[in-house]
Amino acid sequence: MQLFITILQLICALAVVLIVLFQSGKSAGLSGAIGGISESFVAKNKGRSLDAKLAKATKWVAIAFVVLTLILNIIG
Repeated sequence: MQLFITILQLICALAVVLIVLFQSGKSAGLSGAIGGISESFVAKNKGRSLDAKLAKATKWVAIAFVVLTLILNIIG
């Protein structure tokens, strides 16, 4: 059982790394706000974009990783 959970934890760790690497940088910052980026079509549909989906996936896979870590701590 412990080996199976450890393998799942390893898969979750690799998934988090890959998902974070696939996300685009958030370097627009203040210059993007001044340049009017916030009024563009992309900003209005931000919830449906690939970056939004990757952010949600990061959150859920990270939660699974933490839960698996706690389970391994209790088991071991």
